Amino acid sequence: MTRRRPRTPTSPLPQRNGIDPARVRLPVDGAATWPTLRDHLVQRLSAGDGVIDAMIAEGRIVRADGSAVTATTAYDPGGHVWFHRDLAPETPVPFTIGIVYRDEHIVIADKPHFLATTPRGSHVAETALARLRRDLGIPTLGPAHRLDRLTAGLVLFVVQPQERGKYQTLFRDQLVAKEYEAVAAYDPALELPVTLRSRIEKEPGVFAAQEIPGGEPNAETDVHLSGREGPLGLYRLTPHTGRTHQLRVHMNRLGLPILGDPLYPVVTDPVTPGDFRRPLQLLARSLEFRDPVTGREHRFVSARTLRSWTSYASWAAEPADQ
Repeated sequence: MTRRRPRTPTSPLPQRNGIDPARVRLPVDGAATWPTLRDHLVQRLSAGDGVIDAMIAEGRIVRADGSAVTATTAYDPGGHVWFHRDLAPETPVPFTIGIVYRDEHIVIADKPHFLATTPRGSHVAETALARLRRDLGIPTLGPAHRLDRLTAGLVLFVVQPQERGKYQTLFRDQLVAKEYEAVAAYDPALELPVTLRSRIEKEPGVFAAQEIPGGEPNAETDVHLSGREGPLGLYRLTPHTGRTHQLRVHMNRLGLPILGDPLYPVVTDPVTPGDFRRPLQLLARSLEFRDPVTGREHRFVSARTLRSWTSYASWAAEPADQ
């Protein structure tokens, strides 16, 4: 018999600027440790007792029925509480999100460089998900997959929460044909096309992923040369797996690190917030799949271009001064 996953309880708080409230699940066996909800939250959250007490006094922490937690509210084993975090200021990403396709089931967004797909770490309000929820007026919108913050291109978002799992399964089961473009140095000695297979692991808290020599391969990428302009090459990358930083790691393995990459081959100093001058020259160019809800065959193509390639090609095409 198939075991059903417990249903996530519905938040009693609305979104704020496209951001869901935080939800805290209370351990079932916690009543003997924490007499009140306040005691548990002070110990569990890193905000400090003064912050928690102020939030409680302002009625900002609520239970499933929407009632505000007070300083004396008894601990609720297995229950949940919700609240909105106070967000730190974020540097606005001054680029728009393109909409390639939209229907009642999905939205295909054309994400710019530097914009995170979903809230994470210091990037919360300045994310594609929060922006699209606000701009399109779809509070239920959720991602079926993610792109790195530095990578531009196509991302599939799902309109109906109950359908999100079907679209996520497409990516999990590798039923989506994806193509990327990248700009890197041109090496005439390198024989292309080539298929790279290796084992890639990324440790939590470590910026760069690593290839594990001799490990069982878990990452596979086809690399083709699509064009050449002087010292630069335009490469078509077809991943057959979805490991973190896979394309960046494999291009670096070929001795062709992608232009603008701050991690490969060497981890450089973090980019100053607001410095958008050197975008990673990697673009999720196309997505192709059969829609698991409607049965339609979809193929979507990004309208974006890679600046290093178009700028060099335009410069090289100009006639020399007489």
